[in-house]
Amino acid sequence: MKKAELISAIAEKGGYSTKKEAEKALDAVIDSITDVLVAGDKVTLVGFGTFKVKVNPARVGRNPRTKEPVPIEEKTVPVFKAGQALKDAVNK
Repeated sequence: MKKAELISAIAEKGGYSTKKEAEKALDAVIDSITDVLVAGDKVTLVGFGTFKVKVNPARVGRNPRTKEPVPIEEKTVPVFKAGQALKDAVNK
């Protein structure tokens, strides 16, 4: 499903009169989650899942061609962990 299809589904199920309103709602949710993650906090939607930030520590990797060690910098990445209700819905 692409963003346009998701907006259509939100407009239909959410009772929005236009797709433009549904798009604003989706953008607000995405922006809010992004802002919280940038601040270093987590977002928990009970039954759906949790968005949080994980820090992958710096490490030494290897170049597969030359086998030389290559330094890999520390990296902060967003992580989503599905909630039990979402897992149950998918595994029906």
